[in-house]
Amino acid sequence: MTIKVSIDASGGDHGIPVTIEAGIKALREFKDLHLFFVGDDSAIQKELLQHSSAKNLSKRFTVTHASEVVAMNESPSIALRKKKDSSMRIAINLVKDGQADACVSAGNTGALMAISRFVLKTIKGIDRPAIMGRMPTMTGHTHMLDLGANVDSKPEALVEFATMGSIAVQYTEDIPAPTIGLLNIGEEEMKGNEKIKKTAELLKASNLNYAGFVEGDDIYKGSVDLVVCDGFEGNIALKASEGVASMMGHYLKQAFTRNTFTKIVALIASPVLKDFKSSLDPGKYNGASLLGLRGIVIKSHGGANSFSFLQAIKEAHIEAHAKITEKISNQVSLELENQPSE
Repeated sequence: MTIKVSIDASGGDHGIPVTIEAGIKALREFKDLHLFFVGDDSAIQKELLQHSSAKNLSKRFTVTHASEVVAMNESPSIALRKKKDSSMRIAINLVKDGQADACVSAGNTGALMAISRFVLKTIKGIDRPAIMGRMPTMTGHTHMLDLGANVDSKPEALVEFATMGSIAVQYTEDIPAPTIGLLNIGEEEMKGNEKIKKTAELLKASNLNYAGFVEGDDIYKGSVDLVVCDGFEGNIALKASEGVASMMGHYLKQAFTRNTFTKIVALIASPVLKDFKSSLDPGKYNGASLLGLRGIVIKSHGGANSFSFLQAIKEAHIEAHAKITEKISNQVSLELENQPSE
């Protein structure tokens, strides 16, 4: 089975140099992978010449020209209405037309969500797509959604997020019944606003493996497989964790370069520091899923380097193999059929 992934090669802060390098690495790693590099043809061809292995891999990738690029600060509505030949739009179109199994983009998040929703539509029974990503924990990683696609979500929407996230984690992580925690300001049942309390009631009544409330610090303990929250809180938690990781790196570097003695200590401790840095590197967990669409779309961090963008391609490869869209659609259809008639 060949997995075909379209790459928005021109998207993101760094564009073609990063996406092409990551794509070549992905093709070398996954023998069943075929890529569509979507962007300015001449710029892509020029970049491919910089990679010696590209010639041997040429039968496993296709260059698809796009004359426009969605800027990182561009209005999603403008990108949707006026840039129909953008690399982002064409990459998503390839998924809609069945030529690609998934799409990966490091471009403007709002534009990616707007275009994906317009082109691919949502799965029947899903009101709002949600962004799910991985977060580092003491035991490995957990998954979290929504990370910013929706603000002020209703309890019913949060249960939809939990359903989609549970299915995605089940089939991409091979966890039969993922444990689900609802992000709250405390673990006690009386804590939280009315929306959170209502969501908890719905989750308890569902067939999902609901474990109860989790607090912000529980995210990083790895006590549950999936953390569910509104996009407002989720995006703050994501950015805060990235900020803490950057701050810790800054102070460690400052401490170990203070004088000759600390530099010697840093040299001795370099294997430990390298492992520490790797554990907290946001790029290691790059690649957030836009769940609820009729197609797989993976959002890479806009400033991703080739290593980070490679992780996003890997996520697309995993989800395409697992047929995540089909699994979510089947589960939602089953739940709709089992709903009592009025």
